[in-house]
Amino acid sequence: MTPITHKSVITMAVPIMLANVSQPLLGVVDTAVIGQLPDPFYIGAIAIGALIFSLVYWGFGFLRMGTSGIAAQAYGAGDGKELAAVLYRALLLAAGIGVVLLLLAPLISKLSFWLIAASPDIEREAKIYFDIRIWSAPFSLANYAILGWLIGIGQMRWAFVVQIYLNVANMVLDALFVLHLDMATAGIGYGTLIAEVSSAFVGLAVVWMFLRRDGERPSRARILDRARVRRMVLVNGDIMVRTLCLTFGFSWFAAQGVKISDVAVSANAILMQLFFMGSYMIDGFATVSEALVGQSVGAKSRQRYNTAVRISSQWAMVTGAVLSLAILLAGPWAIDVMSVNLDIRSYARTFLWWAALTPILGAACFQLDGIFIGATRTKDMRNMMIVSLIVYLAAGYTLMPVFGNHGLWFALSLFFIVRGFTLYARMPALARDAFA
Repeated sequence: MTPITHKSVITMAVPIMLANVSQPLLGVVDTAVIGQLPDPFYIGAIAIGALIFSLVYWGFGFLRMGTSGIAAQAYGAGDGKELAAVLYRALLLAAGIGVVLLLLAPLISKLSFWLIAASPDIEREAKIYFDIRIWSAPFSLANYAILGWLIGIGQMRWAFVVQIYLNVANMVLDALFVLHLDMATAGIGYGTLIAEVSSAFVGLAVVWMFLRRDGERPSRARILDRARVRRMVLVNGDIMVRTLCLTFGFSWFAAQGVKISDVAVSANAILMQLFFMGSYMIDGFATVSEALVGQSVGAKSRQRYNTAVRISSQWAMVTGAVLSLAILLAGPWAIDVMSVNLDIRSYARTFLWWAALTPILGAACFQLDGIFIGATRTKDMRNMMIVSLIVYLAAGYTLMPVFGNHGLWFALSLFFIVRGFTLYARMPALARDAFA
């Protein structure tokens, strides 16, 4: 393993940052494309539909995070057969969960729209999007497993190739179907479906290249080893609870905007795209932490762990501050690009400064997430997320009746702050147990 320096951390982080920023950029492009249609409910429909899939797919985001932490530790320990077995286990789990999601699609749709209770126009269009995109479930989850494995072995550039293909293909297809073929909401759905399916095959080709190069062929007994499968299930279960809490928090945020007005939910959707743009860039350093911390734990190197945490955290905080300033300065222009509706533009400008706070407030908790994932200290992640969600919801329900959308944004900011403080309080226990 190469020494950890500022240069090496940045070299690893840049491809992930570019790949990550393409993810919210996809949301920005989708919003801008559908925003060229005059009716405001189209933006709201795509926002609600995408948030449902955030809950459905991101709820199984452990397939990326859990795979990266376990793979990184196997890589750090120099166990090639286990490293290959981790990938096979993750892909089998992704396929199984994807099939279950397809079978449960009608129930998921009915429950989701009942909970959100959007206006009839928004619900009608969002259902069109949902019914198309749900068919990508097994392939989307396979993408999570593939990316996690590549990150765990430190192959950030190849992870970037897979992710950038997915997002660029998605943006191009969405624009083609909506702007040139006049398919409206259905066009966004079909564009996303085709991109996610084809991306899974690109990712499989990449990981097969590494497996052939290393020549490792784990036996079926190794892949299905009860103790190792149990460990993966426990780690992934904790991350799943954590991720469900996180995505529920964002979904709840959108649902409260629906209760204010169609203009409010659309404006909040635009501002959340700016937040995602910032958070995914910061997450580049958190992803580097996953790999470096996991490899350090696998190699039992406390010095390497300390260096990884210190350098990656410094860059994460600096990036958060820069992004907050960028959102504040460029936000009005971005709002105008994403919507032609004057009411939405005006409303979004009123709350822009809240969106500008999110990168700097969230930088610590994003970075700590990466550290805890790499160390597979997932119970702490789960428990601290539950505490933070309770505080967030209590603040939202208390402040919204008095301060409206300002109260909602304050509660979201508090969510980030509590997550950072509670995870930081568990850092000494993490280091003590990892290097006992």
